[in-house]
Amino acid sequence: MLRAFAEPSANASLRGILRGLEKESLRVTPQGTLAQTDHPLALGSALTHPHVTTDYSEALLEFITEPFDDVDPLLAQLDDIHRFTYQHLAASGERLWPASMPCTLGKDEEIPVARYGTSNSGRMKTVYRVGLGHRYGRSMQTIAGIHYNFSLPDDFWRALQQQAGNQQSLQDFKTERYFGLIRNFRRNFWLLIYLFGASPAVCSCFVKNRAHKLQPFPAAEQTMYLPYATSLRMGDLGYQSDAQKSLVVNYNNLNDYLATLCGGITQSYHAYEQIGVKDGQGNYQQLNSSLLQIENEFYSSIRPKRTTGRGETALQALRLRGVEYVEVRCVDLNPYEPLGITKTQMQVMDAFLLYCLLSDSPQTDEREFYQGQENQKRIVNSGRDPALCLQRGDQEVSMREWAAEILQGSMAAADLLDQAKGGSAHQQALALQQAKLADPELTPSARVLRDMTAAGQSFYAHTLALAEQQRAYFADRPLAADQQAVFAQMSASSLQAQALLEADQQLSFDQYLENYYAQYRGCGCST
Repeated sequence: MLRAFAEPSANASLRGILRGLEKESLRVTPQGTLAQTDHPLALGSALTHPHVTTDYSEALLEFITEPFDDVDPLLAQLDDIHRFTYQHLAASGERLWPASMPCTLGKDEEIPVARYGTSNSGRMKTVYRVGLGHRYGRSMQTIAGIHYNFSLPDDFWRALQQQAGNQQSLQDFKTERYFGLIRNFRRNFWLLIYLFGASPAVCSCFVKNRAHKLQPFPAAEQTMYLPYATSLRMGDLGYQSDAQKSLVVNYNNLNDYLATLCGGITQSYHAYEQIGVKDGQGNYQQLNSSLLQIENEFYSSIRPKRTTGRGETALQALRLRGVEYVEVRCVDLNPYEPLGITKTQMQVMDAFLLYCLLSDSPQTDEREFYQGQENQKRIVNSGRDPALCLQRGDQEVSMREWAAEILQGSMAAADLLDQAKGGSAHQQALALQQAKLADPELTPSARVLRDMTAAGQSFYAHTLALAEQQRAYFADRPLAADQQAVFAQMSASSLQAQALLEADQQLSFDQYLENYYAQYRGCGCST
């Protein structure tokens, strides 16, 4: 299938690939502790602003770009959002924490949950986060990362459908092939963790009172690490859940995916029943007592996505309109990059995702589901170990040999992207990754440990120094007056939009939730 897109008219459709970013960053004090301040009013409403919102915590900012068909304007927009934000952090002296693993944290209850106002949709977002805190603890929710959204244009899909001799509707074909991409991604994404993982160490406070297998960092105190680790964010300390281990999500087709996730949302879970949906005063403790409150609670390295309407569930949107794009969720922040990601990395992501889409993608089963989890764990904890092997079918295979095979396939996809765009930037980006495979010291995770060792710095001290450098970098480049005015208007409009939502409250919160959850009755589960 890769060869089919070397033909000029089909190849040209690759210029229409869209990608967008969601980048999370903690706000911290000049001393490197979690900010206790409210979301700055000058940044607008976290509920309705198109580019600046919050994730779990009031102190966990999330920057959202538009989807772009070119990487340069996307990074320029992300840069503008950072510059705007830093202008409004200047008075407090706060800065953004550049690493995925968090800053110095106090007690769990001192981590402020994000607030979104009094509208039903705003209250639901806050209650969901309160529930996450009860279920998993708040500290786990302070981990930051980048989500990479990726889609291909209809011209591409029509050409691919013609090549395949497929007679489905275009949307059904797109949905089917996006699920093929997802299955291949789940087989191969451990390679992205090796290449771009940048969280091999954590502050000791993060693992206090938690079971773990980390070691004290020999060069500095207050730091735990593993010598060959790549991304502790993607391991047992990160977005993982013992409760969810019973949930084997099916990625073979949309209906099975909907049914398995919907089952998790409607299936009661004893430990969460013990928490209670409301406390003795009638305050919500969580949205429900099911295994999942909503589909976003399921931790996954990639999700099929469809833009939702007001009050619509993500699963309902997928059921009614099919897959629109995929969201990749396994990307660490690069602490050395002010934007957390580089153009080169995005070019690699595009080539890797195109390779996953255009390669054969057999149906998967429960055994392969658990194999993927095992391979992820091995890469997270020991990815830079030269002797590392992974599970592939019935065999244990050399990680490096398998990785070379994936990179070779991704290089063919990079060639197609370079033909479409002109030049050789994608192939050059892939060549840099092949060098990382030959020499693990070139990976970001190795660099973090090497720099901490050389300076005798703890994870906290090393990351705080980078945070100060990046604060100065953005402070020295304020937005021009006209750009400031555009962002100020966006903030004002978002506050007005939130006020309108709060004024237009026609249902009680209980009724709103009842209507919301009624949508899951039609999404393919048996309940």
